[in-house]
Amino acid sequence: MTKYRIETHVDTRYIEEESSPEQSHYIFSYTITITNKGEIPAKLISRHWIITDADGRIQEVRGKGVIGQQPHLKPGESYTYTSGTSLQTAIGFMQGSYQMVADDDTKFDATISAFRLVVPGLLH
Repeated sequence: MTKYRIETHVDTRYIEEESSPEQSHYIFSYTITITNKGEIPAKLISRHWIITDADGRIQEVRGKGVIGQQPHLKPGESYTYTSGTSLQTAIGFMQGSYQMVADDDTKFDATISAFRLVVPGLLH
């Protein structure tokens, strides 16, 4: 086992009722489960997202915690939250990282692999 290891699982959803495709405005939600798979408790301090739409436009988002929280996870514990983003295209993707600090004061990044945001039915 690794001392510092955070895993993430992501589910996405297109929010049709809040989107306006005719105005190039697409709303997506994402639910992320963060699990401490390491040996030492760790706290999520901040986040960094890179959001890219199908035209290559990039938004970078940095901030403290997630949805106003800075969860502290013991080994084996998980934290789940839902947030959202908007795109100007019907397809895009997000990737990023959480900046963590372990109880032994070690700082490390937990990478969030790229995941797709897509209006249902566009990709097969």
